[in-house]
Amino acid sequence: MLAAARTAFAERGYDGASIRAIAGAAGVDPALVHHYFGTKDALFLAAVEAPADPEDFLPEVLAAPPDRRGAAVVGVVLRVWDGPTRPAVLALVRSAVNHEWSAALLREFVLAKVVRRVVGTMDVPVEEREARGALVASQVVGLVMTRYVLRLEPLASASPASVVAAIGPTVQHYLTGEVVLPGSDRP
Repeated sequence: MLAAARTAFAERGYDGASIRAIAGAAGVDPALVHHYFGTKDALFLAAVEAPADPEDFLPEVLAAPPDRRGAAVVGVVLRVWDGPTRPAVLALVRSAVNHEWSAALLREFVLAKVVRRVVGTMDVPVEEREARGALVASQVVGLVMTRYVLRLEPLASASPASVVAAIGPTVQHYLTGEVVLPGSDRP
């Protein structure tokens, strides 16, 4: 079931994959998938081997005032990475760097379960949300790579508060500021 789920989520994304199709690909009844995983969300988290459930930290981000949401995003990223799940998250990122299939699953996890939810709550035009989400993701992935994978100093040993102060405004700008969006006609 997990192999079928990984393939479905990697190929069709979270929204395009269904429990019925996953069960069919696995040769089992959909009720069996529900029995073992309960919900599509739980199946998705198991399929990507997510070391943290976004439902554990997204409420904090979404509760932040809209003009402080960038700082909230960075703060939560740091807490997840500096917590006990770091080895598992690091393994997931390293796998995504080396394997397209893992990258597709991680991309879908980040987009479907985190970025779209955060950007979707902001007062920005609907047609800009995907591009703004990609910009936010670029900053967060860059932070993760430089602080935790490459361990570039002084970022690697900086206090969480100083990292939030340095990077939070950029994430906030991508969420709500004036930006030239990827794919737009503006130079």
